[in-house]
Amino acid sequence: MTVQPIRLFGDPVLRTPAVEVTEFDAELRKLVKDLWDTMSEAGGAGLAAPQLGVGLRVFTYHCDGFAGHLVNPTFEVVGDETQDGPEGCLSIPELRWDCVRHRAVVARGWNMHGEPVEVEGTDLLARCIQHETDHLDGVLFLDRLDEQTRKQAMREIRQQDWFDGGLPALKQSPHPLFGGA
Repeated sequence: MTVQPIRLFGDPVLRTPAVEVTEFDAELRKLVKDLWDTMSEAGGAGLAAPQLGVGLRVFTYHCDGFAGHLVNPTFEVVGDETQDGPEGCLSIPELRWDCVRHRAVVARGWNMHGEPVEVEGTDLLARCIQHETDHLDGVLFLDRLDEQTRKQAMREIRQQDWFDGGLPALKQSPHPLFGGA
């Protein structure tokens, strides 16, 4: 098991859009394994590469009875229905706020071997796909909250032991191409 440190709110890598994967090699497979191991150890429903300090468009997920990973994902919204419910993030530990998301999506991307993947998701899986894809675009779920809830969320974040109001110390990623992210 290769569990990596998860970058926390305030780390600039979480606000930096990730770049597309161009090589489906052993390094990518190691990254997917690290994401999976770290997500599982932390008890998360999903984890995106930027949360490990790696600026690549990759995430893992394990929610609502579905598990897997997507490389270079995109998604399309299915229908007009939305859902409003509690959402959290491993980069903002132990805090949750209600967030509106699309109820159904179809995600497309590739697996770690470069084979095409399509995932249809509703409810929690759709929420997870949208949340993790946002991470790849440098967007946090806090950005999706209404103004009043976002202000309250920021007050609560500032009161957390892990939040010191400054930038966190950066740790070197074991993934050499993007370790400085």
